[in-house]
Amino acid sequence: MPAPHTLRIVADSTDRVAWLRARNQGITATDVAKLSTPKSIVNAARDKMHGTSFSGNSYTDHGRAREPVIAEWVLEHYGIEPSTNLFRSLGHPRHLATPDGVGVVAGGDLHLAEIKTTSKPWRSIPRSYLRQVWWQQYVLGADRTLLVWEEHLDFVPVAAVPQCRWIERDEDQIAILVGLANALIDNLDQQARR
Repeated sequence: MPAPHTLRIVADSTDRVAWLRARNQGITATDVAKLSTPKSIVNAARDKMHGTSFSGNSYTDHGRAREPVIAEWVLEHYGIEPSTNLFRSLGHPRHLATPDGVGVVAGGDLHLAEIKTTSKPWRSIPRSYLRQVWWQQYVLGADRTLLVWEEHLDFVPVAAVPQCRWIERDEDQIAILVGLANALIDNLDQQARR
């Protein structure tokens, strides 16, 4: 019998056109990462409706190249499988997420992985990344996420292994994010009716 979260797969990023089309129909962890104020909702709605000019740069290219390597490390050390699937939440079909890794542990609990590369050392985890993680946990029904980051200097990793930290589910933060995402959906729907 398939795990319940697998019944909510909407698309796979290996089919980039279908994945982008599906993502555009809802609110993703990338969208939610930017939501923190009423103005951020307006800006996110504009970006969703009209797109942005950003298509990547040398840093995003590096991140894409390193992600599979780091994902293999995560699989080897934590048993969380790499994932390219876009999932929808159980309660809202427009709430979407593509975690970098999904693992079912003993008892059926879900653990996720989120992978980042950075050219700067972190004193603490950036708040936008925490919002992404909590959103993914909400969408998939996961209890915790292994946030893994690899620092690089001129695109060369500074350490032999990435750094990582478990992020626990935070229902209060998730409730805030769901409210902001629903406000973004309302804004998009109003613009679409004009």
